[in-house]
Amino acid sequence: MNIVLIGSGNVATQLGLALVKRGHRISQVFSRTHTNAEVLANKLSSKAISCKSELNLQAELYIVSVKDDALVEFIADLPELKGIVCHTAGSVDVQVLNRFDQYGVFYPFQTFTKEKQVDFKQVPILLEADNDKVYKCLLKLAESLSDKVSKASSQQRGQLHVAAVFACNFVNHMYRLSEDLLDDSGLSFELLNPLIKETADKVMSLSPRLTQTGPASRNDQLIIQKHMRLLKGNEPFESIYKNLTESILALSKSK
Repeated sequence: MNIVLIGSGNVATQLGLALVKRGHRISQVFSRTHTNAEVLANKLSSKAISCKSELNLQAELYIVSVKDDALVEFIADLPELKGIVCHTAGSVDVQVLNRFDQYGVFYPFQTFTKEKQVDFKQVPILLEADNDKVYKCLLKLAESLSDKVSKASSQQRGQLHVAAVFACNFVNHMYRLSEDLLDDSGLSFELLNPLIKETADKVMSLSPRLTQTGPASRNDQLIIQKHMRLLKGNEPFESIYKNLTESILALSKSK
């Protein structure tokens, strides 16, 4: 399949590497910054372009992998493309592509960085398409990369994307705050590594409803108030601790 990859960021980089590894041909890599296009194109044995007028109009598939907040404007400025056009965004409706004859969504559900290659066999890929023919094409491509492929509507992907912010982005922010607290105490963040691993391992096999521990889950007010005194006036730690504790207490009462 002749694929044009539009974008050179984290998702585009890891997806492009996975596609080439599985024997797919990426004929062009587009980025508004030509240097970025060249860096990725060189890794994929592809041609770097930075002007939309240079896009191959005869490609079979165009994968648009740009920032979510720039996607609508970017798509509106694309030339007429006869192949399948899909985007990789979790939070953007498939209908933003409805000006094209064939369109869909190819959403690899994982957190990506350019520097760390992932095993795409373990990455869930969620698909949506405007018709069965396009869906079957995207399905074939997805199944060549991953063992975890499924269909999801735009609404479902939106909910999943929000859930991912809680489960990944917010959790990582908690790690960052924990690191800052330990730095202030002269202790290493590495002390938390076994605790983090055990917590993550448990939710792989048990519902998070069953794995919640800590003073809030026990309604241990003596410890909670002690923590609040330690954090008093130290923002954002004090507010976050208070809000999350109240949330855990409320959910515990609703069981």
